[in-house]
This record gives sequence, structure tokens and C-alpha cells, in this order.
Amino acid sequence: MASIFNVSSRSLRRHLALWTGYRSTHVRPEWCSGLSPRFLSTRTVDEEESFGTYSVILPEEPFVWGVSHIAPRSVPSGIPRPPYARPPDDEKPKPYEGDGRIQLRSEKEIKLRASAKLAREVREFAGTLVRVPGVMTNSIDATIHDFIIARGAYPSPLLYSGFPRSCCTSINNVVSHGIPDDRPLEDGDIINIDITVYLNGYHGDTSQTFLVGNVDQQGRDLVEMTNAALEVGINACGPGRPFKAIGQAIHEFIHDTSYSVCTAFAGHGIGRAFHRPPWIYHSLNEEPGVMLPGHCFTIEPCVVQGSNPRIWIFPDGWTASTEASIQDRDAQAEHMILITETGVDVVTR
Repeated sequence: MASIFNVSSRSLRRHLALWTGYRSTHVRPEWCSGLSPRFLSTRTVDEEESFGTYSVILPEEPFVWGVSHIAPRSVPSGIPRPPYARPPDDEKPKPYEGDGRIQLRSEKEIKLRASAKLAREVREFAGTLVRVPGVMTNSIDATIHDFIIARGAYPSPLLYSGFPRSCCTSINNVVSHGIPDDRPLEDGDIINIDITVYLNGYHGDTSQTFLVGNVDQQGRDLVEMTNAALEVGINACGPGRPFKAIGQAIHEFIHDTSYSVCTAFAGHGIGRAFHRPPWIYHSLNEEPGVMLPGHCFTIEPCVVQGSNPRIWIFPDGWTASTEASIQDRDAQAEHMILITETGVDVVTR
């Protein structure tokens, strides 16, 4: 689950106004009969040829602000919760301290790896749930929730800063932090499922973008490019390497293509804390510091079709969509990286 940066507080209302104006002048009334606005595409013919054919995800009307209307799923009392999900009167530890490095060859490393291994298992299980169109992301979330708690772990997104579900499901033009709902997956969708688990006091975080049914070639190419960008970022890691080298490597890989990297989201340190330094940017940056043995962090590039990687946020306060014509698709892939004395271990591989 990515950390978010650089989002204008005015972008939401501006884009809602743009959508309302577009619909009133460009969308035929008969197109809207019986359809939620989230199914209506705003692509031009040229864009359709360039970026493919797919359903655009938009906020449903009437707009509902925030997520207080969404009831979180229950977690058995015997499963340990991260500090942010504990009752208000529980003593809360500091969010994070120190440099976040894990002591290698220790009980802490064993626990970290166990959490990462479970996250990988949940990610792979999630991929089996989306192969056939028609399933609702809300149902996917419920199944993933049950899978996690059955293994004695807590689904980390649940109640994190108020997030109401147990995973993130981001479809087509949704970049990140999509909230599972009752929209059935359609043939041709691409969906990122972002998984984080909290097990034995440590978080494990990973995601992948999956293909639903018959995805067009442009969508397949986007997912392939995203996974390649992730591998390029991983290859830039190692003890003594600067953190900024990750963004430099991904930039050099992407910048001469027909894709761009979203700069609103970053990877992050992870372990006992869900999000903490070091911050891992996927574009050119001057983030200080070097990777040292014991550093554990995520790399999770969001790759967007076209040259505009900016985003806007839905009324729910979480769902981030691409900005360009409110329609370019995005894909994301994520792994957890542990720096060792001799190299790199991708612990969610």
C-alpha cells in the first residue's frame, strides 16, 4: 500500500466539475439509461486506438463524501492488531524511530520474512479470484479478509487512517487505493490488488495487477511494462547504493516510451511500522541516504499510459484516478526488498 504525496486538495472538486460538464454536453442521454457514471468512457477515437478499449471507473452519483458509510469487516479479538487499529484507550507506541533496519539473522528477521511470505501467498490467492468476469471486488475483499484472519494475521489496510476495507482493488484508470465495492469485474479489466498483512508484529506488503478475461494488447503491454519497471528498480538496489538510484533507474527505463510514472505515490520502509522512512521514489529525485544491511522497503511503481501521470482523488478521499481525460489506464506492481550484507533479497517473491 503506497504512501501518497503531492496531491492538490482542489483536484477532486475540479475533476468532478469537469465530469459533470462533460456528461451534460458530450454524453447522449440514452447512453446513461440504467448505467452508473463509472461505466461511461470519455475517450476520443484517437485515444481509443492508442490506449485500447476498456471501462473507465468514475465515482458513482450522488457523490458520497468520505467512507463513514462503509462498515469495516470484523476481526477476531484474539488476532493481534497494529497500533492504529487498537481501541482508542490503548497505549500507542511511537509511529517509528531509528533508521528502521532489521537485525539480520535474528528473531526479528524471521518474523519479517514470515509476514512477507504470507503476503505473497495472499497475493497469489487473490490472483485466482479475478480470472472470470462477474465477481465483485467487495466479494474479493471478503474472501481475502477471511483468508488472512484464518492464518492468524490482521489485514493491515483495515482501519489504517480510516480505510474501510482489507485490501485495495484498483481497476483500469484507478492508480491506487481503490476501495472494494459492488461493481462486477468486466471482461477486459485490469485490476491491481494491494495486499498487506500484519503477522507477529510485522507487516508484509505486496501487490500485482491481474488480467480479467480477454484484455486488449495495450492493457497487456502496460502490465508487462510495469512489472519490468519494478525489476529495473530492484536491480538498482544493494548495500551502499543510494536510495535515489531506484528512481533514476526506473526513469531511464520509462522516459523514452509512451508511458509515464506516477509521482504521487512512493514506496516506503516497512517492518514493525506500516509506512516509515526510507521513502522510495520511482522517478528522478534527490532523496538522501544509502541502502544498508537490514533496510527493508517496498518498491511499487505506478505506470500510466501516456505522458500525464497526475492524479485526482474521488469523493471517498482514497481512490486515486489518472487525470488525463479522466481515462488513461494505470498498472502497479510491488515487492518488499531486504538489503543484506552481500546483495538484495526480494522477500515477497
